[in-house]
Amino acid sequence: MASELPDELRKLAWFQDGLLTGRQAVAGGLSREAVKWRLGTRQWQRMQTGVYAVFSGPPDRRAILWAAVLRAGPGAMLSYHTAAELAGLTDRPSPVVHVTLPVDRAVKPIPGVVLHRSGRAAQALHPVLAPPRTRIEETVLDLAGTAATLDDAYGWITRALGRRLTTQALLDDAMAQRPRVRWRADLATAMSADWAGVHSSLEHRYLRDAERPHALPRGTRQARARQGGRSQYRDVLYEEYAVAVELDGRAAHLGVLPGLPGARHDPEAFWGWGHPKGFRIMRYGPASLAGSRAGRGRAVAGGLRAGRAA
Repeated sequence: MASELPDELRKLAWFQDGLLTGRQAVAGGLSREAVKWRLGTRQWQRMQTGVYAVFSGPPDRRAILWAAVLRAGPGAMLSYHTAAELAGLTDRPSPVVHVTLPVDRAVKPIPGVVLHRSGRAAQALHPVLAPPRTRIEETVLDLAGTAATLDDAYGWITRALGRRLTTQALLDDAMAQRPRVRWRADLATAMSADWAGVHSSLEHRYLRDAERPHALPRGTRQARARQGGRSQYRDVLYEEYAVAVELDGRAAHLGVLPGLPGARHDPEAFWGWGHPKGFRIMRYGPASLAGSRAGRGRAVAGGLRAGRAA
């Protein structure tokens, strides 16, 4: 049990979410026989080859991740989908654990672990977080580089920006330090001023396929609104035209702002801008954005004309 360990080993096990390697245990004052005895009496349990949990109960997710890093050895760090999981970039654990190693490290295959190698491992490592993992900017660019499509690559960037995990400037700096970046020129557009406030791949597709090609007015992105004392945000607001564009999973339609009783009569209570006719909203989901670019542009332009005329 951890309470019976020498003080330095107990601190190390606590830091590593209850895990020690065999080498750490011996270096910290335990004999190999003492380690074997604890395993044999099931006070400890084997997590990976040479990696042990100093408790007998079921390991949690962090212990499983620590076990993969410790098994991979010096310089190893969680990366790709696993680093994204820890950063809050994804909402579900990946079925396998992704670990990145320095390019000169040789490690035998580890069950349940995907090993990556990088010549920039030292630069990619987050300086303080544990378990060791790649910086969020490195994680985003790693995932964008392995995405199946360019839209999927944009999706990783917009999600990181939308969840306020990083900034355009930090991503741009990280990309500049990489000698090779898949889709570099295309992804560089995500760091431009036009992309400020674009927080999803759908918002990017709207900007690329509707607003820009049809010379629509530049909308305000992530326009702040208040309802019931709480802040909310609209994806794209054309304030002059009293039209907002929302990009989500529902079918496209035009109407008054949903769920806002009396919005036509008292829009300022929600929006903070006193437009006398209320705000109209156009919704687009993935299916509608996959259709004709020309049709989308004409539809939005028509909505803006209707909003100005109202």
